[in-house]
Amino acid sequence: MTLWQRHLGAFALLSAAILAIFWRDVAAMAGIWWHSSTFTHCLLMVPMIGWLVSQRVDLLRPLTPVFWWPALVWMAGAGLVWLVGEAAGVGLFRQLGLVLMLQGAVGAVLGEKLVRGLLFPLGYALLLVPFGEELVPLLQTFTAHISVVLLHLSGISAEMEGVFITTPAGFFEVAEECSGVNFLIAMLAYAVFAAHLCFKSWTRRIVFVAAALATTILANALRAYGTMVAAEIWGIEAAGGIDHIFYGWIFFGLVIAIVMLVACRWFDRPANDVAVDVSGLDGPLRFTGSANAVLPAALAIPLLFSGWAWLVGGRSAPLPDTMAVEAPRGWSETRAVGMAWTPRFDGADQRLLRHFVDGRGRRVTVAIGGYERQAEGREVVAFGQGAVDPDSKWAWSASLPAVEGARTERLFHPGPVLRDAATWFVVDGAVTGDPRRAKIAGLKARLLGGDPRALSLIVSSAERQGGRDAMEDFVSASGGAKAMADRALKTR
Repeated sequence: MTLWQRHLGAFALLSAAILAIFWRDVAAMAGIWWHSSTFTHCLLMVPMIGWLVSQRVDLLRPLTPVFWWPALVWMAGAGLVWLVGEAAGVGLFRQLGLVLMLQGAVGAVLGEKLVRGLLFPLGYALLLVPFGEELVPLLQTFTAHISVVLLHLSGISAEMEGVFITTPAGFFEVAEECSGVNFLIAMLAYAVFAAHLCFKSWTRRIVFVAAALATTILANALRAYGTMVAAEIWGIEAAGGIDHIFYGWIFFGLVIAIVMLVACRWFDRPANDVAVDVSGLDGPLRFTGSANAVLPAALAIPLLFSGWAWLVGGRSAPLPDTMAVEAPRGWSETRAVGMAWTPRFDGADQRLLRHFVDGRGRRVTVAIGGYERQAEGREVVAFGQGAVDPDSKWAWSASLPAVEGARTERLFHPGPVLRDAATWFVVDGAVTGDPRRAKIAGLKARLLGGDPRALSLIVSSAERQGGRDAMEDFVSASGGAKAMADRALKTR
């Protein structure tokens, strides 16, 4: 067996062990690639990375592979990222930790020089991690604003309510799938790949990637504007049909073509240029170790972190038999009136929905989702959870000024019906409206032995039934969100 065969065999075994240990994260990431249109391009990136490696094989073959112990620090850092994601219930961090750990395995088994030679394919693999969906509300709002500005410049009257636009031709929503986030993320992957192949100057690479992303965002806004103009000319149904045909890979292909045609005059990397300059990889081997020392340690690291999660991270604490919300002074409990609204609390151990009215006829709904512990699929902060159920007809419309620090937003239902909602997250006894702080509190609770229980507390009111002012008065009369949460968690 040759030296290369020994090291490649060791890498195959180590990477297979890592994939087996974290198979749930592997399956979750692959499932996102397959089922989410936002990340379908990742299925193409895998062979693209293989192609990038194949371009370097002949150039790197003369180098000597070694077992490199500093890569164990890399793997330990990756394990810590995974552990943070596991403790906080953040799939992004778990999947990022997995990819980083596989990168570290390359360094542990092949050595520093091979890592330097494979630096771009290894770095490019980070884009396999699904991220970016948190940009959807921002992109929706941006697209709506640009569309309205262009409509006004075109002499077409338009009114905007959050991400909803009304024109003489009809009523339009800049929905999540129309935000352009899927093409923005795909363009990032393409632009980084093209910048590496077409440019040698780092300045030109950065400018190219930034310009490609900006072009994608503006092109999506122009597409939305064009759809509304088409509705003015041919009617809303015909415009919708045109949009569905055009808005897809045809749209993305046209944007790529425009970007490449404009940028080609500044390409400064010859087509026959070598994939990697190996002349800078000579020199003595450093920090090498034996297979008997490095391989067992590299395998122990993922086992250590996954073992901690299994033994320590699954603690839970019971909720009260019945969570309760008391009617504050001046308010009384009542029945629901108007358009039905129910938030979404997947995996909650308890759910509560109560309706209250005051002497002025203002109505408020209080919803609570209680969790004895947080885990994958049962989190107070997660995509598709909380005030807006993606499977309902309610949709996010806009952000509002905070009610006592809560995440406050406006919801929309066809009709139209507007509803305001304020959300607090209660984790380890702390109350916050910031999803990031709630995630950090959950992380501390799981790592340091705090209270594993969590609540999602939502106070909501339809705009015509009092809206934000009614919510604010109800919370104030109840003694604040902290007092409401404490009463809900109090054992009776």
